[in-house]
Amino acid sequence: MITLRPSSERGHANHGWLDSHHSFSFADYHDEAHMGFGPLRVINEDRVQPGMGFGTHGHRDMEIISYVLDGELSHRDDIGNGSVIVPGDVQRMSAGRGVRHSEFNPSRDRPVHFLQIWIIPSEQGIPASYEQSHLTEEQRRGRLALLAAPAGKGGAVVIHQDARVYAGLFDGDESATLSIEAGRRTYVHVARGSVAVNGRALGAGDAAMLEGETEVRIDGGKQAEVLVFDLP
Repeated sequence: MITLRPSSERGHANHGWLDSHHSFSFADYHDEAHMGFGPLRVINEDRVQPGMGFGTHGHRDMEIISYVLDGELSHRDDIGNGSVIVPGDVQRMSAGRGVRHSEFNPSRDRPVHFLQIWIIPSEQGIPASYEQSHLTEEQRRGRLALLAAPAGKGGAVVIHQDARVYAGLFDGDESATLSIEAGRRTYVHVARGSVAVNGRALGAGDAAMLEGETEVRIDGGKQAEVLVFDLP
C-alpha cells in the first residue's frame, strides 16, 4: 500500500526570519492524522534568512538530523561541538539525557534551506552525542546512499534506532531500487525536483508512505533530491 502526502497538505509557519513546512505535527501545527510514521517524528523543511537562526534551546531523548540543501548552517552545543554544515553534509545530534544547542545562518546575504529530522530513539537516557559526515554529489548521483543507520552500518552517522536514512539525486534515466524487509515500512520525502516512487509521481515537498511493499523504486527524476527512510 502506498499513501501519498502532498506538499500542500503540510503545516506551514512563516515567521519572517523562518519559513517552515511541517510534514508532521509540530509547534502550532497539530494534525492527529500526521503525528509521525513509526519512529519518524519530524521532517521540517526550513528556510532561514541571513544572520538569523534558532537561539540556544534544549532537547531530550531524540535523534536530531540536519541535512542542508542550499547555503550553510552553523551549529553550537553545550557538549563542546561547533561546526558549519553545507550541502552534502549530514549532522546527527543525540539529545539523550539532555543537550542545549543553537543553529543559525552565518551568511550575510544568502538564506539557508535545510531539513530538520527527528527520530525517536529505541532507548531513553543515553549520553548526549554529536556526529557529522559528508556525502559527495557523486556518491548520491543515481543511487540511494546511506546517511544514517544503527552502529556498524558503513560510514553513515549512527542513530540509536533500528532505522536507516538514505539520500539520492536523480535526473533523466537515473534510477535506484531499495528492497524492503517484511514487516518494515518506508517513508520517501522529495526534497526538491520531481520523481516517480513505485510509479507514483511526486513533486518537491511531497512524500509517499509505503507499507506492505517489497521494494522502493525511484525513477523518472527531474533534478530530484530524495530522502528515503527505512523504518520498523
